[in-house]
Amino acid sequence: MNRIARAFEGKKAFIAFITGGDPNIETTERLIIALAENGADIIEIGIPFSDPVAEGPIIQAADERALASGCTVDKLFDMVERVRKSVTIPLLFMSYINPVFVYGTERFMQKCRTCGIDGVIVPDLPFEEQDEISPACEKYGITLISLIAPTSHERIDAIAKNAEGFIYCVSSLGVTGMRSEINSDIAEMTARVKRVSSTPCAVGFGISTPQQAREMAAVSDGVIVGSAIVRLVAEYGEACIEPVAKFAREVAAALEQSEGEAGNGGRT
Repeated sequence: MNRIARAFEGKKAFIAFITGGDPNIETTERLIIALAENGADIIEIGIPFSDPVAEGPIIQAADERALASGCTVDKLFDMVERVRKSVTIPLLFMSYINPVFVYGTERFMQKCRTCGIDGVIVPDLPFEEQDEISPACEKYGITLISLIAPTSHERIDAIAKNAEGFIYCVSSLGVTGMRSEINSDIAEMTARVKRVSSTPCAVGFGISTPQQAREMAAVSDGVIVGSAIVRLVAEYGEACIEPVAKFAREVAAALEQSEGEAGNGGRT
């Protein structure tokens, strides 16, 4: 069983997103360690990009700060290699396809393997075009995470049958960001996946409070929290470690409560 599979074993997984290099590489390194120590089961590291089409203003601004601070793909690889000395939970890169192509797909996946990245999420890579990078992912043992959205409809079955690691269930139409409520029928989306696949479903886009995380965990196998964490980084800058750690503990506690209500036992 690989690290990603273990993150979902016997519990609802808390997947935390941060933008790599925001406000600088050193703070990102400290954040990863703090999140791992305060309840995160998987950490998703966004590679900053100048045209992040799926992101709302909070993560767009974080990308701009990270790029302005001199963040590069190579610096992120080096940083992950350092944190791997103390962090054992799965680490993922979230990247648009352009930085992967520019770096060189095979070289990118090889570096992921060397530094200790477990998987990649590429939001602008359609399911039908995954073979652009999947051979390199398979060669170096990097899990390619698939996404489904409320608009996926009949494509959900095909995506779910071929998914590995976990399925990223996009909760809302539009871009990432904090939302006061989530109106999509997540329960129906995850139920449809479960009819054809045993791959865990994690819900992301819009989850901004521990209560929302608890509600989404009730109908899924895990939750992805991004903009709420990135907003704290924007607010506190290099002093963000403790505010983010506190928030992470609150989300982890909410998921534990969801597990107890579902009769799944506590987090391990």
